[in-house]
Amino acid sequence: MVNVSDYEVTPRNCTIAASLAVLGEKWSILVVRELSLGVHRFDAIQRNTGAPRDILTARLRRLEAEGIVEKQLYQMHPPRYEYRLTQAGDELRPILLALSEWGYKWTGERTHAKWIHSCGAELDLQHTCAHCGGEVTGLDLRRKRRTKAAA
Repeated sequence: MVNVSDYEVTPRNCTIAASLAVLGEKWSILVVRELSLGVHRFDAIQRNTGAPRDILTARLRRLEAEGIVEKQLYQMHPPRYEYRLTQAGDELRPILLALSEWGYKWTGERTHAKWIHSCGAELDLQHTCAHCGGEVTGLDLRRKRRTKAAA
């Protein structure tokens, strides 16, 4: 008879899990959404997300500690801060766009906003391979382990 306690169960090392450890709940994602839309002050972020003030404070501190957000003083007396995305935060924009597109297609949520690219066309978000230019769906990928030297 096999004793289950004799086998150690460890989760797969995964960059998705690591990313979700930083961003994996709705208030953090909604804060990043607001900052990416140009909303930088606490009261406006709170109003637009609906986050309770204590939770929003905790999420902003966490995002700052993780290097996603930085505080900038905009008023000396009393001290008041606004929040800006760092480079790491800016690099979340494509993820927000993908979530927006997925939500429009699959949740029934409809907003009046459309995304317009700098070329003037309405956004039709597609992932493409930098090498061949082909569309990437995820179904056309295979996993390759990184070597220790490459990691």
